[in-house]
Amino acid sequence: MPSYIQRGKIPPKRHTQFRQPDGSLYSEQLFSTEGFSNDSSLLYHCHPPTAIISTDEPVSVKPEIAEERMLKHRSLEGFNIKPAADFLDSRKPILVNNDVHISLASPKDSMKTYFYKNADADELIFVHEGTGMLESQYGSLPFRDGDYLVIPRGTIYQILFNDGQNRLFLVESFSPIRFPKKYLSPYGQLLENSPYCERDIRTPGELKTVNEKGDFLIKTKKQGVLYGIHYGHHPFDTIGWDGCCYPFAFSIHDFEPITGRVHQPPPVHLTFEGRNFVVCSFVPRMFDYHPLSIPVPYNHSNIDSDELLYYVDGDFMSRKQVTRGMLTLHPAGIPHGPHPGTVEKSLGVKETKELAVMLDSFHPLMLTRAALDIENKDYIHSWA
Repeated sequence: MPSYIQRGKIPPKRHTQFRQPDGSLYSEQLFSTEGFSNDSSLLYHCHPPTAIISTDEPVSVKPEIAEERMLKHRSLEGFNIKPAADFLDSRKPILVNNDVHISLASPKDSMKTYFYKNADADELIFVHEGTGMLESQYGSLPFRDGDYLVIPRGTIYQILFNDGQNRLFLVESFSPIRFPKKYLSPYGQLLENSPYCERDIRTPGELKTVNEKGDFLIKTKKQGVLYGIHYGHHPFDTIGWDGCCYPFAFSIHDFEPITGRVHQPPPVHLTFEGRNFVVCSFVPRMFDYHPLSIPVPYNHSNIDSDELLYYVDGDFMSRKQVTRGMLTLHPAGIPHGPHPGTVEKSLGVKETKELAVMLDSFHPLMLTRAALDIENKDYIHSWA
């Protein structure tokens, strides 16, 4: 997925003796999300990453499904998710299936008293509002609004916010999140026709080795249950690491749009992909330049995917009454398209300032109780 990088101190050859100043061995750890058969990293710890000293009672955090089947367009007011102090408490799942869980969050406080590990899923966190630092065993990764944070499953991390004004759109993927295959050479380099390149990918920077003993709580999620696991050493005791599996950031503002003489289909906005879903970025761009072009999308039928749009900023040319943080869900099986009047309004317009994230799921998404609490119930009638 990302390119090979190295941080800190590592031995000249893997799986060989690497000693600390006092003569003891550093503890080597292989980190991979797909066993021994795909991208991985090797981390070197001051202490073995296995010293569990106590555990807390597990707590269920499974999403509460409200509707398993539906065939109507839905709209949710994402900013109606109420802020919460704690990062994990603030995460509210709204749409789920066996491939992906989608949540909204508005955390006010940083993760200062614990660390977090998602043992089930890669995480894609889109930062709608907020700035701060993603701290992990791999080093420090600053972020700001508009950033996608891609965190491989099993990564132990802390998110430190600069203030209490934060809005997040989160995707938990039960398969690895990857760059789209069509953008990659046979050996993994991003091609010239890709809307972004390696220079746009931000990797962990300064590696701070925290060699401390004590009681360090790592809240770990596995199969819908949150476990409190206490370790005897600080998890960020990494002296060095290298490999191709690590958290990284990519800004939606660095996505270079692909345009044409007539309207281009949604795959030109493709940004990431997982098993049975894709993530797309809609960014400010010039409209189609054929003299008779119609800039807004044509009506189309979602026969094989549920289409979820998360509106970030700007005016969305095919929708009326769009608010920041709004979500629209157009399920597979019925056609959808521009709202009445938006086709004529778009004629002759030269550019759009819209900013949005789209997720297409190839298996149906189910609404949770939290989603029903923020629903615009009359959205289905907005084409009438």
